[in-house]
Amino acid sequence: MFKPFANDTDAMNIAGDAINIVNGKTRVTISGDLTIARDQAGLAAAQALHDALGAIVDALKKDANLPKKLPEEPPAPAGTADNPFI
Repeated sequence: MFKPFANDTDAMNIAGDAINIVNGKTRVTISGDLTIARDQAGLAAAQALHDALGAIVDALKKDANLPKKLPEEPPAPAGTADNPFI
């Protein structure tokens, strides 16, 4: 079972590798393209996506210390660096 925000290592795929969901302690990344056909395979893919998104929403709702917005990752670089190619 996919546990959102539990670690930085878990990943799950939906419909082969059409949709990739990569876990993180502060962010969950969802990427890919999924075509949901009006058939049993489409239902299975839609249900898997629904379950994953539901787990993410539940984890966020249960977090009593949920911040308004996380800072950007990685933080913007400070200062400048010399270009070694010039």
